Amino acid sequence: MTRFVVSPLAFALATAAAMPVLAEEQPESLETVSVIGDSAQAERLPGSAHVVDSEDLAKFEFADINRIVRSVPGVYLREEDGYGLRPNIGIRGSGSGRSSKISLMEDGVLAAPAPYAAPSAYYFPTTGRLNGIEVLKGPSSLQYGPFTVGGAVNLLSTPIPESSSGVVKVEAGENGENRLHTYYGSATETTGWLVETHQQYADGFREIDRAGSADIQKEDYLVKGRLKSDADATYQQQLDVKLQYSEELSGMSYVGLTDADFDADPNRRYGLTAQDEMQNRHSTVQLNHAIALSDTFTLRSQAYHNKFKRDWFKTDNVGSLLDLANGGDSFAQAVLDGDADYEGIELKHNNRKYDSRGVQVSADWQLATGGISHDLNIGVRRHWDEVDRFQPVETFDQVDGQLVFVEKELPTGSNNRVEEADATALFIYDEMGLTEKLSLTAALRYEDVDTSQQRYDDVARGVEGSSRSNSVDEWLPGVGLVYELDSKWTLLAGVHRGFAPPGAGSKDGVGAELSTNYEWGARFDSGVLNGDIIAFFSDYENTVQNCTIAVECPNGADSGTYSLGEAEIQGVEASVGSEWALANGWLLPLRATYTYTDAETTSDADGGEVLAGDNLAYLPENVFALTTGIDSGANWRLNLTAAYQDEMCINTGCNRGQTDAMDRTESLWVLDAAAHYDFSQALSGYLKIDNLLDEQAIISRDPDGARANKPRTAIVGMRYAF
Repeated sequence: MTRFVVSPLAFALATAAAMPVLAEEQPESLETVSVIGDSAQAERLPGSAHVVDSEDLAKFEFADINRIVRSVPGVYLREEDGYGLRPNIGIRGSGSGRSSKISLMEDGVLAAPAPYAAPSAYYFPTTGRLNGIEVLKGPSSLQYGPFTVGGAVNLLSTPIPESSSGVVKVEAGENGENRLHTYYGSATETTGWLVETHQQYADGFREIDRAGSADIQKEDYLVKGRLKSDADATYQQQLDVKLQYSEELSGMSYVGLTDADFDADPNRRYGLTAQDEMQNRHSTVQLNHAIALSDTFTLRSQAYHNKFKRDWFKTDNVGSLLDLANGGDSFAQAVLDGDADYEGIELKHNNRKYDSRGVQVSADWQLATGGISHDLNIGVRRHWDEVDRFQPVETFDQVDGQLVFVEKELPTGSNNRVEEADATALFIYDEMGLTEKLSLTAALRYEDVDTSQQRYDDVARGVEGSSRSNSVDEWLPGVGLVYELDSKWTLLAGVHRGFAPPGAGSKDGVGAELSTNYEWGARFDSGVLNGDIIAFFSDYENTVQNCTIAVECPNGADSGTYSLGEAEIQGVEASVGSEWALANGWLLPLRATYTYTDAETTSDADGGEVLAGDNLAYLPENVFALTTGIDSGANWRLNLTAAYQDEMCINTGCNRGQTDAMDRTESLWVLDAAAHYDFSQALSGYLKIDNLLDEQAIISRDPDGARANKPRTAIVGMRYAF
C-alpha cells in the first residue's frame, strides 16, 4: 500500500523492527501503487471498499469511467459528454461536480491537476489504458486525503509484466469510434520495463447545425522502468519510474438544448457552438522507491510532478437565450436555430496551466505488543500546486447562421489570476489484531493547507489587482472495528472525521468542509454467495461547494467556494454476487448493487440562498446496477449490465414545491452488452453495444441546457496477446 511517513521517525522505528510479528502480516512485495490490494484484502478493511480488477474491466472493454464505476455502491455520477472525458464522480453525497470532493489518484498519487488550489478535475487519466480501479470509503480513507468526506478513487496503470509479453487491441464502431491500445514489456530478476500507448478517436454522436459532428481525438503514451536489488541483497530495494504524456482535442461544449429541441433530437447541437473545442496536454513524472529494512519494516518513498495545460474555447453567455426559448420566446428560439441574426456572442478561452508536485514517504511496520499484533503505517506528504488562468474573450456576431469575429478582449481580474496551495499532511494508521476474530483500526490525519490568489489588472501582470489568502488546519481522527462472527459473517463499524479543503479562491477565514461520518454493516461470504450491506450517516458541520462554470453555486458564482451550511446525509449501500456452475461447464455470474441516499441541509446558509430542509444538488435517491451473463467455460462468453439512476435536482431548492421539470434531470435505465469469442489462446474478438436499448434522457442541465447520454453504439474489436 502507498502510505506517507515522517522519514526520521521511520528510521527510529526501524531499530525496533525485530519485535515478534505474525507471519501472515509480513509484507509480500514492495509494490507501491495500490491502496487496497485485491478483493480479499478489501473485505478486511473497517469500511466499504471495492476493487474493479483487470478481469472485470475485460468483460465489457469500457473506455468510459462512468460505465465502470456506476456498479460500485455509494458512487454517484453526472454524465456530461458521453465519453467520460471529464467525469463528475461523488461518493456518499460528497458532491460530484468535476470529481472535486474525492481523493482522485493514479498509482497512489493525487491525479487532479491542482488538487488543493483548484480541485475540480478537468483532467482525468485515460480510462481505456487502466488495469484496475479501487474505491475506498470509511476510516481507511484517512490515509489518502485530503478529501475524506466521501472517500478515495485510485486508478491503477498497466503493470510491468513478469516476463516478455504484450497486447494489441483494436476497435472500430459507429459514430466513427476507433481505438488502439497496445503495450509491451519485459522483466528480469533485477530490471523491468513497459511501453504503452492508447489512441482514441470518434466523430461524436452530437451533430452541430451547419457544422458537422463534434469529434474527439485523444492520445496517451506511458513508459515504465524498474531496478530491483538481487535476491541475496541485505536490504531488498526497488525503484520504479513512470513517465506519461497525453493530448486531447475534443469538440465539447457547455451549451445544451431547450427541452423542446431535446425532445425533437437529443443529439443536436446549436450552430452558435460550432467553434467550442477543448485542447489539452498532460504529463507525469513519478518515482517510487521501496526498501525492506527488515522482514517487518518497509520504507516507501514517492516523488511526483504533474503538469496540465488546457484551453477550452467555448460559448460563454447564451444561457439566457435558452431560458427565454424554454419560456416560449420565438426570437430566442430563432437565434438558437440560426434563423435570426444576433450580436455579442462571447466565446471565452478557458485557458489554464496547472502544476502539481510533491514528495510522500511512508513506513509499514508489523509488530506485536502484549499479545496484540499491529500493522502500523505512519506518513507525511509535502505538496505544492498552482493554477494560472489567462482567459481572453472573443466576441462574435451571428450573421446568416454563421459566426463572424468582432473583437478580442484581453483578460483582467478573475480571468487573469494565479492561485497557489502549499500543503502538509501527516497520518498514523494502526490495524490491531485484538483477538483472532476482532480487529481495531485507529487512524489520525493532520492537514495544514495555505492558499493564495492574486489577480492582475493588465496583460503583462505588472499591475496587481485584488488578492486573497487563507489557511486551514485540521486533525482528523478515525476508528473502525471488524469482527468475524463466524466463517461466513463479518460485522464492521467505523467513524471518522471528514475533510475537504476550500480552494485557493476562498477568502481569509473560510473554513474547510467538515463532517463526522459513521458507518456500520455486515459482510457475507459462503463461498457461493457473497455480499455486504452497509448503512452510512454523515453529519456535516459545514458543507462547502466549489463553484465552477459546470456547476454554479447557489449565489450564481462560477469560481471560489460557497458555504451551504450544515447538512445530513444518510443511506444504505448493498451488494450481492455469485457464480453458478451449469451443465457442460457453463458458468452464470450475477452481481447486483444498490445505493439509497437521503440528504438535506439542516440550517440556513449565510447568504440566504440555501434554507434548512433544502436538498443537495445532483444527488440521486436510488442507484442500482445488475451485471450478469453466461460463460461457456471454453471459447465464448456474453456479459450484460443494466444500470439505473434516479432523477436529480439540479439546484438546492427544487424540493420547495414551486419548481418544475426543468429543475430536475430525468431517471434513466441503460443496458450494455458485450460478447467475446476466443479464436485461439492468443487471439480473441468481441462485439460490444453500449446502450443496447437506445434509451436517452436528460442526464444534466448545467451549465446551459439539457444534454443526453450516449445513444446506442455498436463496436467490434480484436485482442491479440503475445
